[in-house]
Amino acid sequence: MATRWSDLSPRTRWILTAAAVAEAGLKAAVLIDLRRRPASQVRGSKRLWASSMIVNSAGLIPLAYFVFGRRSGQAGDTESG
Repeated sequence: MATRWSDLSPRTRWILTAAAVAEAGLKAAVLIDLRRRPASQVRGSKRLWASSMIVNSAGLIPLAYFVFGRRSGQAGDTESG
């Protein structure tokens, strides 16, 4: 039997909400970084990384991108000014 939100303790609700906000923040940060970063500075396909953000990953896919998916260098290397 599924547990209803109203049956959870306030502490459990707070933890679940905080985890959801953290994952959403990580996914947003990845998507922003992918948008700004040239494809030459991304390991693999930018499209594949972006589409993988749809998966409910408990934050693992966004963390994997920041650890393994980016090449060294800054996002603004090719921009002037």
